[in-house]
Amino acid sequence: MRHALPLTLAALLLGGCASHKPEDFNGTWINQAAIDAASKGTSLRQALDAKGPVFEWKIDVKNQQASFSNGFEAADGRLSANEKDWQVNFEGDLTEQLKLNGDELVTIDPSGHQQTFMRSKAPEGAALGGSFEKALYQQYLGGDWKIVEGQGKGGLVRFSDTGNVTGLPGPDRFALCLAGDCATMGDGNDSLWLERNQRGAPWIFKRDGDTLEIFQAVNRAQPDEMPQLTAGARQWVLEKD
Repeated sequence: MRHALPLTLAALLLGGCASHKPEDFNGTWINQAAIDAASKGTSLRQALDAKGPVFEWKIDVKNQQASFSNGFEAADGRLSANEKDWQVNFEGDLTEQLKLNGDELVTIDPSGHQQTFMRSKAPEGAALGGSFEKALYQQYLGGDWKIVEGQGKGGLVRFSDTGNVTGLPGPDRFALCLAGDCATMGDGNDSLWLERNQRGAPWIFKRDGDTLEIFQAVNRAQPDEMPQLTAGARQWVLEKD
């Protein structure tokens, strides 16, 4: 009985900190605004930079856990209720405020920067960041692409949301660069990784509406410097079929 009162107060606090039920926060939330911005058919790098830096949250109210991914790194925090909404505490005294606005999850960092997230439609169980990546691949590269210039001209290319690519001569796997070292090395360019049998290389690409150009990546840096990749010879031109 000695613990009954504190537990009751905790339940009231968690339940009363917002008009939503605590379990409404549960699940995977993705940065749909970044995906929509990219899907307009312009620079992926600009869209992600403008709508970032976080691309996905996973929230588990029961276990008081909340994690986020920025496309390169992940952070795990402790979820708790405060007087207004929810707070996630990370190592280094970093915090994020969470609240629900209709069907959207809104996050606020200590500087006041806000981001909005939509609940993922993908089945639960994906690794942190995987649901955002899957949705991005579907919207940004989904559908049929026809090779109008380069090896395999006239063929159809399909990029799957699981990272497979078919119809592109040579590679059978791909990954878009979202953040981190690959973004830094891209020197502002959009880049992707193409591989076959676990052997691959980075490529530069440019998206303009329904046209996708893929270029060889040329390293302009010195051997003792971090690579700085720029577009070299154009390898393929794809058009949305």
